[in-house]
Amino acid sequence: MVASIVGAVARIKRDPLGALGRGAVEAVCDELGYAWRDRTLDPAATLALFVQQVLHGNCPCAEVRHLVAGSPFTPSAYCQARARLPLAVYQSMLTRVVDAALPRTREPQHRWRGHRVFHVDGTTFSMPDTPELQRAFGQPAGQRAGCGFPAAHLLVLFSASTGLLLDAAAGPLYTGDLGVAAELHPHLDAGDVLVGDDSFGTYAHIALLLQGGVHGLFPVHHSRIVDFTPDRPHCPEGKRSVAGMPRSRWIRSLGHDDQLLEWFKPKQRPAWMTAAAFAALPASITVRELRRTRTGPAGNPVTLTMVTTLLDPHDYPADGHGSILDLRMRRWDVETNIRHLKSTMRLDVLRCKTEAGVRKELCVFGIVYNLVRVTMLEAARRQEVPVARVSFADTLRWLRHARPGDAMPELIVNPHRPGRAEPRVVKRRAKPHDLMNKPRHELRQRLKTQVKTA
Repeated sequence: MVASIVGAVARIKRDPLGALGRGAVEAVCDELGYAWRDRTLDPAATLALFVQQVLHGNCPCAEVRHLVAGSPFTPSAYCQARARLPLAVYQSMLTRVVDAALPRTREPQHRWRGHRVFHVDGTTFSMPDTPELQRAFGQPAGQRAGCGFPAAHLLVLFSASTGLLLDAAAGPLYTGDLGVAAELHPHLDAGDVLVGDDSFGTYAHIALLLQGGVHGLFPVHHSRIVDFTPDRPHCPEGKRSVAGMPRSRWIRSLGHDDQLLEWFKPKQRPAWMTAAAFAALPASITVRELRRTRTGPAGNPVTLTMVTTLLDPHDYPADGHGSILDLRMRRWDVETNIRHLKSTMRLDVLRCKTEAGVRKELCVFGIVYNLVRVTMLEAARRQEVPVARVSFADTLRWLRHARPGDAMPELIVNPHRPGRAEPRVVKRRAKPHDLMNKPRHELRQRLKTQVKTA
């Protein structure tokens, strides 16, 4: 069996988490009641090869057998082995990896004013055009059948300080972020702080966080009126809205453009929330609204209007080092983490052609991403630099090419570049081919007609 695929690829290059060993994989299979035969591509070897595949840029299955010298299996056998291994095994292994890495988030240097901080955001990814994936996820509107690819909505939860990925929930393309946000809440403990964009800054979501003792920091939702005038009037609870009048009761001022308010429970239940969960929400909650202007990366002034449940201005100052404003500005780190997943690791286009296969692929991406992150944390400790400065791409390359037993080298440390601003443009020109705007069979027929005419 080529030494059981070279010791299950030498325990994933001596896995820094110790959570992917043969014993761990077989224990998970036993717990789930999955029985397997003694064969070359057993569960441990299959998972090890899948991890190597993603490490190598999610290369084609036909290339996987070349990643281990003398591999005695065909691409078809490898694909069958991946399909044979239940989705629950992949999910359990990802959970084990996350649980093994999670203690890093509890270390004092990875806390903000004693709190763990997490970033949440939504994105999308694409996949092969198959009927099953079209039914499961759908495709962007405005594309004719056969002219586009299925795409999925993905909600991700990252540790703000360590960059670890705690969970990634995939659903149909037009799923709203809040529609699956509650699935990520079990990862949060009382006292944690969740930071996201304005779609998470609604009454229902903030009240749901408070039920679990979790704090939130979000931009104020664009539909909410914010007025910092002391003792200002407000639209009374249960009364019809008055144009231009806030629907929140002013409590007291905490400083310039900084105030405590009482938000009232809306009459209409959000579509993403069950009736029972909505009924359990309190009639009102106390929140803090504040507004600050800061210089953006391009040197332009950026005005931020925020809502938070961090109410004490002495424990949580609005300005200065380690302030709420600093915490809010760090939210953009989530975009960098998503870029690492989608661009550096190539999660933007997955390869599997079934819904179960896509979900397995996502689990393995989560495993590999966290292996990279844990290696970065170790490199940051050894090289005495902030983990955010350690190159994600260089760490991924080392894990990809390192031989079992290799000592970790000094990894690339990115320069400190405050205020860096780059335009979101593409310099290399695309090839001058027409976009596909008709089904393939129609284009083939037109091509044949043109040839006959010629």
